[in-house]
Amino acid sequence: MGLLTSELVTNAIRHGTLREDEDLIELVLWPADDHYWLAVSDPGTGEPELTHPATDSENGRGLLLVDHLATAWTVRPRPTHGTSVIAGLALRQAG
Repeated sequence: MGLLTSELVTNAIRHGTLREDEDLIELVLWPADDHYWLAVSDPGTGEPELTHPATDSENGRGLLLVDHLATAWTVRPRPTHGTSVIAGLALRQAG
């Protein structure tokens, strides 16, 4: 969960903040449907996009990492303004 959280928060800071007075990032965690869910929201209007950068590229792999780590993930607009990336990790089953 830590790596997934770090990646989404870093992306929100780098790509989703607008002005100094709107640099608010929201992080919400909750358990539901046999998953831990994580939502990272920012005031940005752009929609994060899964890309496949060149092997020598120094960036652009954040959502590839999210796609690999998360059981499911999606991007949703916020009701007033901004964007949320929501990702889920399956709870481990005892046994």
